[in-house]
Amino acid sequence: MARKVALLLWAQTLGLTGAQTTQLLVEPPWRPAVLWDRVTLTCQGLGTAGATTWYKDGQRWGQQGLDHLSVTESGTYTCDRPGSGHSPPVRVLDDELVLQVPARALLEGDTVTLRCRGRQDNPVTRVRFYREEKDLWESLRGTELSLSPLQLHHSGHYSCSGLVKPFLSRSAAVPVTVHGAPLSGVSLSAQPPRGQVALGDRLVLSCAVATGTGPLSFSWHREGSGALLGTSPHLELHHVGDNDSGQYRCRVSNGDSVAESDPLNVTVLVPVANATIIPSPPSHQVHAGDNVTLRCSVQVGSAPVTFTWLHNGKEVAWGPLLELRAFDVGHSGTYQCMATNQLGQDGHRVFQALSPELALEVTPGSPWVTVAAGVSGALSFLLLLVGVIVAWHRWHRVYARKHQERAPQDPLAPSVEDPQATYMELQRQPWEPSDIYDNLHQKL
Repeated sequence: MARKVALLLWAQTLGLTGAQTTQLLVEPPWRPAVLWDRVTLTCQGLGTAGATTWYKDGQRWGQQGLDHLSVTESGTYTCDRPGSGHSPPVRVLDDELVLQVPARALLEGDTVTLRCRGRQDNPVTRVRFYREEKDLWESLRGTELSLSPLQLHHSGHYSCSGLVKPFLSRSAAVPVTVHGAPLSGVSLSAQPPRGQVALGDRLVLSCAVATGTGPLSFSWHREGSGALLGTSPHLELHHVGDNDSGQYRCRVSNGDSVAESDPLNVTVLVPVANATIIPSPPSHQVHAGDNVTLRCSVQVGSAPVTFTWLHNGKEVAWGPLLELRAFDVGHSGTYQCMATNQLGQDGHRVFQALSPELALEVTPGSPWVTVAAGVSGALSFLLLLVGVIVAWHRWHRVYARKHQERAPQDPLAPSVEDPQATYMELQRQPWEPSDIYDNLHQKL
């Protein structure tokens, strides 16, 4: 069954089933056909049978509009279908001696028999066979030549000679073409295995054929790219880049049939880079006693990626998340995450990316947590700036007080130091108009 399927696929590739071009089938299935066999020709091609046109020796022939024809005269026949064009020619002979070959595709490894026949099947004796005019020195008793198993070098032009009483005759030469066995089982393999390769490494893809013979030609293609990547059984990429990822196929031809492999997915693995830490809740909403979660991520990097957490430079946890429950003084310090992936064959190349520092500080007894990201000097700079502002404010107050002490005071103005006390003294000694007269009387 597998053999029949392979033959069918091979025939479709060559157009022998009429799928690609018009074909002319002969019955009985021998070529050249002989007139005394009551030959029937059938035209197969695109379009309807009513559109068939027949030709004999290059001229329109017979009743048009039929897809079959019974041959009554020797000659060279073709047929035409508007959708698929002219068929290959079929010769019908009425010679004294004819060498016949099976009218089918001759595949490497098969067994084929050539037969030498006299007109009207008259007896033939003293038969010899020739290939390219070279005597094959076969037995003089038989009228058949067996070629088994067929090899590509069996291709050529064959003829026969023999005694058809009372004359010694020789047949016309007949072409024998041996085709390579149909191709099947085209497969791909990759090194490194599974087509996973680190950025900048070397990748080799190999194409193999399970069945099929003959001179093979190869072509390599990547899905989505029309460019031809190579024409040998191996495709080598010396330094793979980001754009080399994709699905690769190998197409093989032996001149008669074409087969294509299933796609192989090539993945270019990228080193980790640009690791960052994201706190949750955000830094301006964190208080002492809160549960704080730090998440580590990378901007680029092929899986698998592992994460390591550092607290004040020491490893404390692993995984993409770090949970700090009931944040207190013991959690203060700087945090970093380190992302790692192993690439290349057997993971022999290790890449690491270290995030910027994230500083978390809490003062004992204070409900606030100070969160600073970046370099460690940022917090010190902030504290220095606050100190300068406070010092300036105090100096300004001292200067204002000294300025007031140097200025002359109004004797009628109340005391600046204790206006409330002055107000209370005036209440204890109310002023009345009669006091003026008492003072005046004493002076007189």
